[in-house]
Amino acid sequence: MENNYSPNSSFSVFPPAIKNLLIINGLAFFALTTPQLGDFLFVFGALWPLGSPRFEVWQLVTYMFLHGGIGHLVFNLFALWIFGQAIENFWGTKRFVIYYFLCGIGAAIIHMFIGGGGAPTVGASGAVFGILIAFGMMFPERYIMLLIPPIPIKAKYFVMIFGAIELFSGVMRPGSGIAHFAHLGGMIVGFILIKYWGIKGERTNQ
Repeated sequence: MENNYSPNSSFSVFPPAIKNLLIINGLAFFALTTPQLGDFLFVFGALWPLGSPRFEVWQLVTYMFLHGGIGHLVFNLFALWIFGQAIENFWGTKRFVIYYFLCGIGAAIIHMFIGGGGAPTVGASGAVFGILIAFGMMFPERYIMLLIPPIPIKAKYFVMIFGAIELFSGVMRPGSGIAHFAHLGGMIVGFILIKYWGIKGERTNQ
């Protein structure tokens, strides 16, 4: 059965899930920078490789709330807010939350089996890339203004380019320290979920 969604009559710039995710990620980052508490959160909350004695199943969720630096945090939270607010307003909070966490968990599993290596992983990037592909599928004809170069590009092409870059980087630069296959994993899981749920995107006259 297909679901046809239409935007809510009242658009919120900070819908509930987005607002709470921003707050929790911010608090977790500051906690991670404090002595002792930060070490505890990293050891028990980061996603350790599957064969590591430190791996625990809850890390498939907790790793999404920890970040390796202020740049990592700001990039993920900015992307989450920019693209996620439209998706949460379009789908509703409940479906958005389910989608976000499933993308993050799926990204972690794919990363562990394909590109995990021996280092622990942190960051919301897998879930955020799931949000990115959702934006491209729900609003394919909307324009996104790039910063470098400063040109507009349709969302569907923006997502395709990002996916291609992540695939190329994952294959050609496996030791870069960036979880490219987690990013791809979030996009793959997101694509499957949207198709499985039968969600249709924004209606346009084009």
